[in-house]
Amino acid sequence: MQFFTPTDLRHVALPMFSDLVQCGFPSPAQDYVESRIDLNELLVRHPSATYFVKATGDSMRDAGIGEGDLLVVDSSRKAGHGDIVIAAVDGEFTVKRLLLHPAVMLKPENSVYKPIMIGSEDNLEVFGVVTYIVKSAG
Repeated sequence: MQFFTPTDLRHVALPMFSDLVQCGFPSPAQDYVESRIDLNELLVRHPSATYFVKATGDSMRDAGIGEGDLLVVDSSRKAGHGDIVIAAVDGEFTVKRLLLHPAVMLKPENSVYKPIMIGSEDNLEVFGVVTYIVKSAG
């Protein structure tokens, strides 16, 4: 896993169109910008506690995380049942879904892989909750 931290977040207002984009049959789009959006404000809620991780592998593909995706991770959020987290088990980093009951485990979102069961002898450290997945369209 490659870890990155945000540097000098500056305000960048980009055009935001109010019309929804059809995934099926296209409809005519209006030709004006209704507002502006800053991706830093949207994706990075806690700048001093946010970092980025580049995903590798296919164990989380059914959660929409694929090879090369950029994960936005907030280390200030308390991880809860069902959150996708960056964790280390006995020093090995992974991205998985955290399940707290009926037993503590890190669950992959690909049926080819088995969950990582966390026992009392295991050292589980959660380094943050994945808040956004940034994908390349090409």
